[in-house]
Amino acid sequence: MRQFFLFLSVCLLLFSCTNKSKNEKIKASEWLVGEWKNVSKEGIVTENWSKTNDSTLTAGSFFIKEKDTLHFENIVLREKDGELVYETIIQGQNNDKPIIFPLLSETENELVFENLQNDYPQKIKYQRNSKSAIIITISGKQAKKFVSEQFKMIKSN
Repeated sequence: MRQFFLFLSVCLLLFSCTNKSKNEKIKASEWLVGEWKNVSKEGIVTENWSKTNDSTLTAGSFFIKEKDTLHFENIVLREKDGELVYETIIQGQNNDKPIIFPLLSETENELVFENLQNDYPQKIKYQRNSKSAIIITISGKQAKKFVSEQFKMIKSN
């Protein structure tokens, strides 16, 4: 009987350890949740992130100049089987199918995704500078030249 309780205790301990690590990467990415905005002379860039469920964050991203929406995309950040993936659907690109960017690297304040097969960008980086400021960098080769664009975003809410 004592061995049974010891066995049961060990099983419960192992189960609780594996359960804690479930969706660990998406939980560590929840600093993205909120409305982010960059205002410049070129226009306004916004990303509005929300938590869909325990394994998924979603966002809508807009680039607006005056009253025209020049760019719109739906973004899904999903953790599946311990892997974090950035999926984006951009109207008018890739036959409106998702473009997948697997996680390349992560730290407490940075997420880097890469898809070398995509035309542009090939790399997307989110860097948290504070609770209310992030920098989004998109980069890669475009017309045989390396291009990098940065968007300094301030949290609106």
